[in-house]
Amino acid sequence: MSINQHFRQLLAAAVAQPEPQRLLFVFAGAELPDNATPEQRARFQSGRGGTLGPLMCVDKAPRDVPDFAALVSEAEQAGPPWSVVFAASLSGLAGRPPDKARIELALETMVEAVRDGRIDGFAAYGPEGEFLEIG
Repeated sequence: MSINQHFRQLLAAAVAQPEPQRLLFVFAGAELPDNATPEQRARFQSGRGGTLGPLMCVDKAPRDVPDFAALVSEAEQAGPPWSVVFAASLSGLAGRPPDKARIELALETMVEAVRDGRIDGFAAYGPEGEFLEIG
């Protein structure tokens, strides 16, 4: 699959849903655990290893995200450099988009899941738009 193709499919799937959707994004960066071993520290210093820690999050209507480049541009202006962005979708009810309280709860839950390494249900993308299979 070409760079950004998977992300375009994510956007198209959200738009095609019968209920209005909000896209949820959690941007994460590589961190070194406090109790890292010397081997883990060496791997981290070489650009490998570490853990993913949430840095910032946002929700968007699918129509507000024209493509991955737009998301990256906004993220660069809003916060620190990141390594991975996790994406999920939250469905509305009865033709109405999710309300602010549901969105905030979903984002908080997603941030905690990323912090705890429970990322199986999320799509993950690198800074260049490449789909990542993290497992």
